[in-house]
Amino acid sequence: RVTEKAKNSLASLKRENPRLEPTLAIIQAHNDHLIQEANKNFAKEVGLRVIHICLPEGSTKDEIVSEILRLNEDPNVQGLALDLPESLYSSKVLNAVKPEKDVDGLSSVNLGCLVHGDVNDCPVPPIVRAVMELLEDIGGRTVLLVGARGAQGAALQSLLQREGAAVLSCHWRAPQLQSELRHADVVVFGSRKPDDIPVSWIKPGATVISCAHDLLSEKHNYGQQNNPAAEKAVGSLAVAMRMQNMVKNMERWIQSQQCRKWDLHCLKLQPLSPVPSDIEISRAQSPKAADVLAKEIGLLTDEIEIYGQTKAKVRLSLLERLKDQPDGKYVLVAGITPTPLGEGKSTVTVGLVQALTAHLNINSFACLRQPSQGPTFGVKGGAAGGGYAQVIPMEEFNLHLTGDIHAITAANNLLAAAIDARILHENTQSDKSLYNRLVPVVNGMRGFSAIQLARLRRLGINKTDPETLTEEEISKFVRLDIDPSTVTWQRVVDTNDRFLRKITVGQANTEKGFVRQAQFDIAVASEIMAILALTTSLQDMKERLGKMVVANDKKGEPVTAEDLGVTGALAVLMKDAIKPTLMQTLE
Repeated sequence: RVTEKAKNSLASLKRENPRLEPTLAIIQAHNDHLIQEANKNFAKEVGLRVIHICLPEGSTKDEIVSEILRLNEDPNVQGLALDLPESLYSSKVLNAVKPEKDVDGLSSVNLGCLVHGDVNDCPVPPIVRAVMELLEDIGGRTVLLVGARGAQGAALQSLLQREGAAVLSCHWRAPQLQSELRHADVVVFGSRKPDDIPVSWIKPGATVISCAHDLLSEKHNYGQQNNPAAEKAVGSLAVAMRMQNMVKNMERWIQSQQCRKWDLHCLKLQPLSPVPSDIEISRAQSPKAADVLAKEIGLLTDEIEIYGQTKAKVRLSLLERLKDQPDGKYVLVAGITPTPLGEGKSTVTVGLVQALTAHLNINSFACLRQPSQGPTFGVKGGAAGGGYAQVIPMEEFNLHLTGDIHAITAANNLLAAAIDARILHENTQSDKSLYNRLVPVVNGMRGFSAIQLARLRRLGINKTDPETLTEEEISKFVRLDIDPSTVTWQRVVDTNDRFLRKITVGQANTEKGFVRQAQFDIAVASEIMAILALTTSLQDMKERLGKMVVANDKKGEPVTAEDLGVTGALAVLMKDAIKPTLMQTLE
């Protein structure tokens, strides 16, 4: 009945969410294959995917915690359960499990909810649920818990008392055990009964339930066939309850993914008159930690990368999770007629978002571009907004932030270096030497890379074996024949350095007289900056980077970054810059 109910609930969830693949991970540190088999069979019947992580017997608590922490951060695992020897069920191990993934309901957070009466908001331990299922009407009856310790014992005691039972608890060696067994209507064994405790101590007709971890049979022989006590074990029923808990976990997880109002605790503003300077206002406010902010707006732990206290990168995996969410509204704050000190777009944007979110309770983000250090150290100053509408901490935002502009600078200048190096090598080497450099023999083998094969196809050469190219094909492949006077790709630096606006490169003797005029631009004027603003994914960024035209060849045809073979290098330099940076405003 329990399995059927869980199966129907999960089928309903899958109909509403066709891409749903609920996965339960079970960490096991013993060699009891019966439990493993029972978990697999029940999960299969319900429609759940189960991963068993079988650790060797004798694994330490630290090893188990390490495995738990790994699974906590796995976005493909929605539930986590533990099958361990009793000695390993410590607070350290149980509380390592994320409360939202805790299918067994044994973490302090879930246990606290249960004890406080929030049964619908947290999972009830499967063994406890199984006991309650077996005990139908216990109001006014005396229930004795023997050997039921820790989180499970506390949960069981709490639920029994809520149902109106008089609950007593003792351990196996308690002096009063015999007396209490004589008077109890229900006896629950939390662990295996020692052989020297006779069943005759139990009150005739009493219900006896065994909750020992390793019991999977439904009946147990306590050595006295004539004892009329009804003897039951929770074994397979508890496994079924675990699967039902997992399904309920999925319901809560799906609900948490729905578009909803943020649980955002806004920061209080205390405006002063006269209004202090921007930096004084920024420093007077205490920003919340980035991980706290992320949690309040619905980001999962594995979707952010923390940079210090107040910054975090948001991983692109978030796009996949939220792809079925309805679109929000997009507001563009634009400025015209540029002035030396800026038009106030950032200030208006931040003020608008603070009004919407902090005062009208509407979920909203301000999407800003990181300021360039050129204007920041020039007349204009930073771009964090101003007055009581600014991004905090202001210094963090205006300076290096998470290094995205430095990544653009590195990628841009790598490409610039590749252009000049290619012109030099083509001017000073034969086709054969160039070919040996571009397609070297490694361990006796010569092979084209994927990017080289793509260039061959663009040239109309449909060959994959480097040894089969003709001399003419080799020449076409190795020579880009860049016309130095047509190079449009410039080096960049993120500083207003006017003396780099026109320079001469190639003055060293090693450049063999190859001299040309060039220039430095400000870093954010790089085409790579524009690509970063427009791109939708890593693959899309890589394709856009490859299509950048850097010069013309001597026939007037465009030469791209893809032709130079540096697309992969540019993309790997930009792999973190593509992730948005999460910060906060004054409110």
